[in-house]
Amino acid sequence: MKEHQLTSAAASEEGAGRAVRIDTGLDTGLDTGLDTGLDTVTGAFSYSGRSIASALLAGGRRVRTLTGHPERAPEGSPVEPHALDFDDPTELCRSLEGTTTLYNTYWVRFAREQADHERALLNSRTLFQAARRAGVRRIVHVSITKPSIDSPYSYFRGKALVERALAEADVSYAIVRPAILFGGDGVLLNNIAWLLRHLPVFAVGGRGDYQVRGIHVDDLARLCAEKGSERHDCVIDAVGPEAPSFLELVTSIRNAIGSNARIVRVPPVVVPPMARILGWALHDVLLTADEFRAMAAGLATTSGVATGAMKLSDWLADNASDLGRRYANDVDRHFSPRTRRGTPGGGRP
Repeated sequence: MKEHQLTSAAASEEGAGRAVRIDTGLDTGLDTGLDTGLDTVTGAFSYSGRSIASALLAGGRRVRTLTGHPERAPEGSPVEPHALDFDDPTELCRSLEGTTTLYNTYWVRFAREQADHERALLNSRTLFQAARRAGVRRIVHVSITKPSIDSPYSYFRGKALVERALAEADVSYAIVRPAILFGGDGVLLNNIAWLLRHLPVFAVGGRGDYQVRGIHVDDLARLCAEKGSERHDCVIDAVGPEAPSFLELVTSIRNAIGSNARIVRVPPVVVPPMARILGWALHDVLLTADEFRAMAAGLATTSGVATGAMKLSDWLADNASDLGRRYANDVDRHFSPRTRRGTPGGGRP
C-alpha cells in the first residue's frame, strides 16, 4: 500500500479480522523514543475507555485520561484526570506530554446541538495533531467495522475520515474496528432487554437476518492494550466468535430474561419513525435511521477471524437476571450541560 493511501479507510476489507501492516514510509521514531510508562486514554471514566484504562493499570502502566467528565473521577482513582478541551490545543498538547501511547475512544454517536460527525472529525484532527506535537509515540484508535469515505451514512463516513486523519498524523498507529460492544454498563443490549421487559411487542425491521457481531468490552480493551505495545501501523477488526442475526439476538435476549413480549417483523421503513417516537417518550435517541439502515446493510459484522474470546451467548446467560432492569439513557450519559460536544464512551463504538 502506498503512503497514506486510504480509500475506504486506513485499510481495505482484505484486512478484516487480522492485523494489517500499512507501510507509511515514515520514520515514526518509535524505536528511538523512551517508554515513559505513562499512557493516556480518552474517556477513562466512561464505557470502553474505562475498560482500556483498567487493562493498562493491570499491566503495570500509569494512566492519564482526557475526559469531558472530570467530576466522574472516583476518589482515590489511580487515573490522572485532565479536561478534554478541543478549543485549547495548547493545553491539550500539554496534557499529553510524557505520554507513550494515546488510546482514543472519542466520537459522537449522533448529531445534537453543537456536536455532530463533522465537528467530531475536526476535534479528532486537533487531538492527533496535539499528540504529535507532544511527542506521543503511538495512537491506538477505536473506530468501527467497515468504514468508508463513500458511505451514505455520516457515522461510517466520518469514522473513515478520522482513520485517514490518523494515518496522516505522522505518529505510529493501530486502528481497532468493533461493530458493537457488550458487557459492563453498555447501552445497546441493555436497552433491548429493557424494551422487552416493558413492552408487549418488539418490532424487528424486515426479515431481521442481518448479522450483529459484538465483542465484549474487556476483550476490546485487551486487544487495544496489545496493539499499543506493538510498533507497526495496523488495522484490525475487533469482533467476537459469534455473529447472530438481529432477530436471533432479540429472541435470545427475550428468552434469557423471561420476557413474554411478542417479536414481530415490520417493514423496514417504519422502524426509524417508531424509534423516534419511543426516543421522544424516553427523552433519548433510541436508534437513528442511519444506525438501522447500516445494520440492515450488513455493516455490523465481518467475515474475519474472532479477535475476542467471550461468546455473546455465554455472557447473556450469565447476566440475564440484571440485563434491562434500568434504562440506560445515552443522551444523559454524553450530553450533560457540561459536555455539549459529546464524549467518549457508549454501547456503540
